[in-house]
Amino acid sequence: MTVARRRRLIRRQRSAVGVALVAAIAFLAGMTDAIGLMAVGDFVSFMSGNTTRTAVAIAAGDTARAVLLLTGLAVFVLGNCGGVLIASRFQSAGVLLCVTALLAASALVPAQQEVRFLLLILAMGTVNAAIEQIEGLSIGLTYVTGALSRFGRGLGRWILGVRDRSWLIQLVPWAGMIAGAVTGAALQLNVTAAANWAPFIVAALVTAASILIPRRWSVRFLAR
Repeated sequence: MTVARRRRLIRRQRSAVGVALVAAIAFLAGMTDAIGLMAVGDFVSFMSGNTTRTAVAIAAGDTARAVLLLTGLAVFVLGNCGGVLIASRFQSAGVLLCVTALLAASALVPAQQEVRFLLLILAMGTVNAAIEQIEGLSIGLTYVTGALSRFGRGLGRWILGVRDRSWLIQLVPWAGMIAGAVTGAALQLNVTAAANWAPFIVAALVTAASILIPRRWSVRFLAR
């Protein structure tokens, strides 16, 4: 096997692992967002929606909800910041381990809805740093607006004659998120007690799988 062929093979394998990890984390994000929305009443990963809800609360004079939502937005930003700091030293596995711990903590305080809400948001902010790119292609994990936008723009360029199909990868986080959201909603509707722990269990499984990823691959999934 030539060196060039070996490099292509490793790149395909690394890309496949990255795509699988993106799908799993997007599934986790979708599940957590659906469960959080149904249990708490607000989004825990969709901050565009919470920004609009904050504006509505301010306009309606609902100070308590506006403060809670603004706090949630700040916590999401801090989660992203913390995730990057963790990833810089411990790569994806370290980020996911932290997210797993936060989701376990959120399951232990179901009666304190505001606290659970903020813990879930912190977890979803943090998880965004677990994987930020696949072979140079930007990937979003807890939101799909960007993914659908990149998909649509890629489709437009393909119609114009640009035959680069790398934009098709943007369907992976969308598919993962919608599958996770359906699963989370079904759990919340039918087995509420299990729904409290479902994100933690999924996160623990994804974390365990991420530990098996070689460090030299994991660092390639982070922003440079």
